[in-house]
Amino acid sequence: MKDGLLGLAEKTATRSRRANMDLRALRELVRRGEGATLEFKLKANHPEKIIREVVAFANTDGGTLLVGVGDDGSIPGLKFADEEEYTLVRAIEKYCFPEIRYDLERISVNDDREVLIFRIPPSEEKPHYVSLEPNGSDRKAYVRLKDKSIQASKEVRQILKWKDKARNVQFNYGRKEEILMHYLGENPSVTVESYAQLARIPMWLASKTLITLVLAKVLRIRPDEMADEFLAA
Repeated sequence: MKDGLLGLAEKTATRSRRANMDLRALRELVRRGEGATLEFKLKANHPEKIIREVVAFANTDGGTLLVGVGDDGSIPGLKFADEEEYTLVRAIEKYCFPEIRYDLERISVNDDREVLIFRIPPSEEKPHYVSLEPNGSDRKAYVRLKDKSIQASKEVRQILKWKDKARNVQFNYGRKEEILMHYLGENPSVTVESYAQLARIPMWLASKTLITLVLAKVLRIRPDEMADEFLAA
């Protein structure tokens, strides 16, 4: 048992470093409240849920995950920070792919409690997925929507995959595109389903058309838990 604890200490020591901020700066950060780039978790006892936040930050605009902070803004810290860190780091390495890059810091809140600070930059290898099954059959991508991490739709995943790679995307401006742009001239947004009905085209074609127009920067997408919205750029 002693060797196991020593091994754990060695692993965590190589991954984390002392935070640049002090406790006062941490409190100021927490006072901002959770949002698009900030998430609080009290403990790491459900790592399979917490890693969704890590993936969502990587797939969106990046963010900071504070472990040892309550949803109410309290900062009790973690009594067993080494174990909590090891649990989360192992979950990120085992269940997130492609590999996610992040910085990990620790800040003391009193003599025996610490907060873990995960800083996740926006990734250049989007989309990232969470999969708890060895064969990846249950893989899911997540993106950040305000203070929530939501599952990414097929359209969002395709846009994440090609957005930074697509250059000078071309498309034919035909009847279905004309119908779409006329509709958006009078309405704020459209969904895949409503566009398919409007243009009387199959769902797959509506999806493909909207994705292409986002990549061509004619439209932009606003992810939503119920149905993504597509708006004029």
